[in-house]
Amino acid sequence: MASDWDAASFDRVSDPQARWALDVIDRVAGDPSVILDAGCGSGRVTELLLDRFPDADVIGLDASGSMIEQARQRLEKFGKRVTLAHMSLLQPIPFTVDTVFSNAVFHWVDDHDRLFANLAQVLRPDGQLVAQWGGKGNVARLIEAADATHVRGPHPRRSMGAEETTERLRRAGFEEIRVWLHDAPADFATREEFVEYMRTVCLRCHLDLVPESERDAFLNGVADRLPDMRIDYVRINAVAHRAAT
Repeated sequence: MASDWDAASFDRVSDPQARWALDVIDRVAGDPSVILDAGCGSGRVTELLLDRFPDADVIGLDASGSMIEQARQRLEKFGKRVTLAHMSLLQPIPFTVDTVFSNAVFHWVDDHDRLFANLAQVLRPDGQLVAQWGGKGNVARLIEAADATHVRGPHPRRSMGAEETTERLRRAGFEEIRVWLHDAPADFATREEFVEYMRTVCLRCHLDLVPESERDAFLNGVADRLPDMRIDYVRINAVAHRAAT
């Protein structure tokens, strides 16, 4: 099991995730009253949802205790509009909502059949799912560079294509399904920023396999193999509705 996230660092470096989220939020239809932020992280994107939909209540779930605590601090100003819960998305979720939103999360979840079925149960009939996460081909160059340092960590667990994802959503009880992939590379201005981002996000699980005294050398070895300081993100996007009956 991977160590917990450094939530304060993630909140600081997660500009790529916040940038992607703006487009995902634009896909939320209508004026939802209760939104589930499935994998709310440090609350940075949850705050964007609360600002965009000022009449909505938002429930933020995350499997990381440190992320929930960071989100609690960030979102305190929203008072009773926010509910936060430390729990896995594979657990039974004790809420009912009209919108499930998720940004840059599902690739961290092992069982997508169970995940999608679980989220369908949370939604009211005809409720909407609007999500984006790492898709087929995601961070391939980065993983190749990490492998070349002879540290073979856990590779992205659910780098799925559009057809497989569409079928999984259909089996879970969704309809009006649209799924597509797009490239979304992230570029970094300085090597320091690049290394900190890899340490906090992409290579976090790899670092669990490296002695603490060797972690800086490992990260710098990966950075040496990626002189353009670019991470080749590929995102998979899904918009769907729970079947009305």
